[in-house]
Amino acid sequence: MKDTTRQRLGDVGLLVLRVATGLGMLGAHGWPKLSRFGELSTRFPDPLGVGSTLSLSLAVFAEVGCAIALVLGLGTRLAAIPLVVTMAVAAFVIHADDPWSKKEFALLYLVPCLTLVFTGPGRYAIDARLGRWLR
Repeated sequence: MKDTTRQRLGDVGLLVLRVATGLGMLGAHGWPKLSRFGELSTRFPDPLGVGSTLSLSLAVFAEVGCAIALVLGLGTRLAAIPLVVTMAVAAFVIHADDPWSKKEFALLYLVPCLTLVFTGPGRYAIDARLGRWLR
């Protein structure tokens, strides 16, 4: 298939979306949770009923590990799923009774992650390189 400018721009757009979403999630949410893990583990919200420590661990896994995977474009579709779930729980469970302005932050991460579940990472990702190598 011949490469077109439109296809290249779409791939650049996916790169920007992945990197901005992943770095934003990592810097604003994941790293602060990871660096304060001991302090937060006893009082972190437990919306799933699995305990505060496990709930925090799942959030850190998504917001650190999966965010890094998004930035790299490594296992992008799979990495985006825990982020979608985490942000959906944050928006619709943790902040269920809060005003829109509180839900909005989680939804602003949920939407690009959900987009990446459907689109994949684009050509400028480790996934694309691995796909070529595996063929």
